[in-house]
Amino acid sequence: MLSSIKVRDYMTRHLVTFRAETDLFCAIHRLLEHRISGAPVVNEQGELIGLLSEGDCLNGILSGAYYEATGGTVGAYMTRAVETVSPETDIIEVSQRFLRGHRRRFPVVEEGRLVGQISRSDVLRAVKSIAQHDDNWELRSH
Repeated sequence: MLSSIKVRDYMTRHLVTFRAETDLFCAIHRLLEHRISGAPVVNEQGELIGLLSEGDCLNGILSGAYYEATGGTVGAYMTRAVETVSPETDIIEVSQRFLRGHRRRFPVVEEGRLVGQISRSDVLRAVKSIAQHDDNWELRSH
């Protein structure tokens, strides 16, 4: 049953994103403002080129402090090797990938473009939805 549920059905579509040329302190402000721990970095075509996490931001701040140069851009500190999923990936596979890789979220990419993000809580929401649906069916059948 869960293998028929696709990432597309539960992913978040409206994301905070950054461009590589975004000022690092501006990005930090947006992460704090939106209370998120990271965000995808896209180019002009909406293609995923990286991910900026709180850890990347801390690295940027510490590097700046070490070299006595504050600031920089998102592109200088973002993680470039990003593991992604397709919108057609099933929830079971994503769950397994979450457990294997200790990730909290995956960007969702379709035909090279960022189309959303799936998180652990999105997967739990999918499971809860199915469980509630099954409970309602069982109640009606008795």
